[in-house]
Amino acid sequence: MEISEHIAVLRRDGDLLAVAAAAAGPDAPVPTCPEWRVRDLVRHAGGVHRWAAAHVAEGRARRIADLDAVVAAWPGDAELVEWFGEGCARLATALEQAPPDLACYSFLPAPSPLAFWARRQAHETAIHRVDAESAVGRVTPFDPEVAADGIDELVMGFVSRPGGRLRSEQPRTLAIVPTDSDSRWRVLIGPDGTRGVREAGEAGCILRGAASDLHLLLWNRRDAGAIEVLGDAGLLESWRSSVQIRWR
Repeated sequence: MEISEHIAVLRRDGDLLAVAAAAAGPDAPVPTCPEWRVRDLVRHAGGVHRWAAAHVAEGRARRIADLDAVVAAWPGDAELVEWFGEGCARLATALEQAPPDLACYSFLPAPSPLAFWARRQAHETAIHRVDAESAVGRVTPFDPEVAADGIDELVMGFVSRPGGRLRSEQPRTLAIVPTDSDSRWRVLIGPDGTRGVREAGEAGCILRGAASDLHLLLWNRRDAGAIEVLGDAGLLESWRSSVQIRWR
């Protein structure tokens, strides 16, 4: 996906998140994030948008340590949704106005820092949109291209970083096969960590289904349901218990 497409996802899913949050109300529990109420989710997402925008708009070379450094004042319940919308719009504008050769902090492989931030914030917002929609009981499926791109970021970026918890004393392989996309991945798991590769091939466990469903499953936002789990189902359980992307 191109930078402009990621920004479009950011704007669209930001709007959907705001609509769902308003419908659910700030006290509603978030089933996909049991430790959160909707106010916690929206504050987190709005804070991350402001955090990301500061790196992009100000060309920050070093990581900003915490959200309080870029949030002037956290909103009360009455201002929550409007405050979130302002932060999402600010981030989208910062990305649109940034120069192609932007130099700033980033933390996953990407063609450029600008490409990194556009992609990361598109998927950050999209996953939290799912969280907000889960609070009202109606989750909008992902477009297959967006879902496949999100899986790719998760597998090739987050899961392939050193220090991950997904490990196995004996080498094991998980294959991810969307039925509505040509993209394919294998996740190679060993005693020293995990590495993703963009290829089809043999695997001890194969996950096959719609890209949207696979994306949600791999982000621990749904159960396997109609997804085909072929082979070692315990490998999927290892993924679900070990791959948990959290704010640090």
